[in-house]
Amino acid sequence: MAKTDRVYKIERLIRSRGHLSFQALLDELEVSPATLKRDLEYLRDRLGAPIEYDRDLNAYRFGAAYRGHKHELPGLWFDERELLSLLTAHELLSELDGGGVISRHLQPLLARIHQMLGSSEADGARLLHRIRIVSPAKRPVAAPFFERVAESLLKRRRLRMRYLTRGRRERSEREVSPQRLVHYRNTWYLDAWCHRRERLLRFALDAVEAAELLEQPALELAPAEVQAQMDAGYGIYAGGSRDARHWALLRFDPQAALWASREQWHAEQQGRWLGAPGDSAYELRVPYVDDTELVMDILRQGPEVEVIEPPALRERVRRRHAEAAARYVDTDA
Repeated sequence: MAKTDRVYKIERLIRSRGHLSFQALLDELEVSPATLKRDLEYLRDRLGAPIEYDRDLNAYRFGAAYRGHKHELPGLWFDERELLSLLTAHELLSELDGGGVISRHLQPLLARIHQMLGSSEADGARLLHRIRIVSPAKRPVAAPFFERVAESLLKRRRLRMRYLTRGRRERSEREVSPQRLVHYRNTWYLDAWCHRRERLLRFALDAVEAAELLEQPALELAPAEVQAQMDAGYGIYAGGSRDARHWALLRFDPQAALWASREQWHAEQQGRWLGAPGDSAYELRVPYVDDTELVMDILRQGPEVEVIEPPALRERVRRRHAEAAARYVDTDA
């Protein structure tokens, strides 16, 4: 019987029978005396179960201070490996967190995990020291703004914010109904219904300069509708109708194909080898609505990828490469 099952059975037996002797517990669990002692210590010291030994009864029971009070073991159980995994997930979340808001609210859970790990807490700390999470080009969000956005999202209330549209260097006042938070490439975004533009828009949280929670209830949109409108295209510029989508066909040379064939550019991408897998060029088809981010990702591949179609995308990438090359012309030649 696994440790998880044993500790629950011990607690259940004492609760139902009132008290049990050490031998009775051994007979029920079919374990060694040393194992039973460790399980009883774990129940008391790690899970807070009010179990004590009664000399008069020569049995274990719930302590007198807890009689008449309801005691429950954790309804959600994790073994040590799962607890260590949760610690690792917390470390990752701390890197993604906007201003430490989420991890701060999870701090009581983190303390409980360390308590349940008990003697293995040192193992958890050593494990976290062996994990390094790198978040390049991270754009932090001011904690007060992140908190107000999260609060408006959870309470389903509208939000008034001052927003900087960096592409046009314009500041504007917006009243929005938040629909969901999106974490993409080390940056937090808010998908929200903009009451000024009367449509769904995506806002970068690091571009929010002021935020105020309003009393008006937020406009509710079905999650499927938000997904259909905001996830149809490529990358963070994915908003738009699926009918407005284009398909890009990219061809990677054999060397780059070894990596490209294992990358996910889009959930609906289609890829194929033009010859023997691992020893030939590789073609990738991805959908997009706005080509802004797609062009940037293609440019990062340098000469190892070629845009085959559509012609408009091919021309835009060709022009950007030419503009970049022009910056490196040797004027002294």
